[in-house]
Amino acid sequence: MLNLLGPQQARLCNGQSRRSFLKIGALGLGGLSLANLLELEAQAGQTPKKQKSVIMIYCCGGPPHQDMYEIKVDAPSEIRGEFDPIPTKVPGIEICELMPNMARIMDKLVPIRSIVGARDDHAGYQCFTGHLSANAPAGGWPHVGSAVSRLQGPTQPGVPPFVSLCYVTQHKPYNEPHGGFLGLGHSAFRPMGEGRDDLVLQGIDATRLDDRRNLLAGVDSFRRQWDNSRSMDGLDVFTQRAMGILTSSQLFDALDITKESEKTRARYGNYDASRAKGDGAPRVPQNLLMARRLVEAGVRVVTINYSFWDWHGQNFKNAKEELPIFDKAVSALVEDLDERGMLEDTSVVAWGEFGRSPKINKDAGRDHWPGVSCALLAGGGMKTGQAIGATDRLGGEAVLRPVSFEEVHATLYRNLGINLATAPRLFDFRGRPQYLVDPGVKPIKELI
Repeated sequence: MLNLLGPQQARLCNGQSRRSFLKIGALGLGGLSLANLLELEAQAGQTPKKQKSVIMIYCCGGPPHQDMYEIKVDAPSEIRGEFDPIPTKVPGIEICELMPNMARIMDKLVPIRSIVGARDDHAGYQCFTGHLSANAPAGGWPHVGSAVSRLQGPTQPGVPPFVSLCYVTQHKPYNEPHGGFLGLGHSAFRPMGEGRDDLVLQGIDATRLDDRRNLLAGVDSFRRQWDNSRSMDGLDVFTQRAMGILTSSQLFDALDITKESEKTRARYGNYDASRAKGDGAPRVPQNLLMARRLVEAGVRVVTINYSFWDWHGQNFKNAKEELPIFDKAVSALVEDLDERGMLEDTSVVAWGEFGRSPKINKDAGRDHWPGVSCALLAGGGMKTGQAIGATDRLGGEAVLRPVSFEEVHATLYRNLGINLATAPRLFDFRGRPQYLVDPGVKPIKELI
């Protein structure tokens, strides 16, 4: 039996104690709806905290930082590129002419022009975890969504705390890591495959589902006895959440963007989800709309892998096709969250694994450049309407306010309401204590 315990002295309007009233079984609320719970919380003077969430957009392949957020107008021709900067709503901040929508809402955004600490490695690991895979502890670093699943759990039954809208990519290192040393039970719920129709019960009543749950629990117990890797840690949590999803249509409904108006869907854009770009992900701006719907439904962390940015050839031709679509979708997401009163509590981050070389190569492309890269942040209660950091005249090195991947992750955890200094201690598969972010790394002070 799971008990939702509050202060012992809290009394509801009918005289019952809140402690005795909020007792629920493992698979349901016994007829007590979320709306009832929220109403009773308010009556008891226990106003529930607003849900904090993160939407992370991973741009597979490394976007060209100097062709997006910091155009090098004074650089030599072999470095400068084809694009001109345009002014934004915030005086003094200029971005690429291909992103007029972001320019229009720059007061709600923060371009970071000085992300450092990358490696020349086409992998999403550092974006998703904040760490390099080379220094991973036993079991691996957990995804930020897995950490949030472990530390905060779901906001309500039937809605997982961490949902990945990422597609499986041909280049395997682009794909997300799993729960790391937190175990498989805190991996993402992934609805983008063929099994989306299996998110609701079809021809199976709750009694049969309960019988299957008991059988599964027995099998899992046997498997755990023979699992020396601890990778099955948390599977009870995983099973419980899966059962909750099956007995609620809330997640299934959130994934159905056809319930949005045609005007809203057009605002984000719509492209073919079945065709990957290069060896990366499909270009699917409508997944940003789906992410907003999932956050609205109670998901804490939503991840998206978006298109393919490894432009060794035809950098500027690719940018002319890609950037306007990206600009439209990201701006639509930020404005939509703002209009719905969700932006203050939802952090948005869009970035890739490294930047692009200052020098344009013989194929009119830019090559890998781990020396510096970029990110775009929005929402989450941060001080927006500013640009952080700068690179040198050639766009090759950070010369003002270098920002690490870990600093971005520390900021996201803070925005989620997680105090890493006081959070429960976490241990890797060898039993050694680990920190999600190095204790010496702090949230980005300019954003607080």
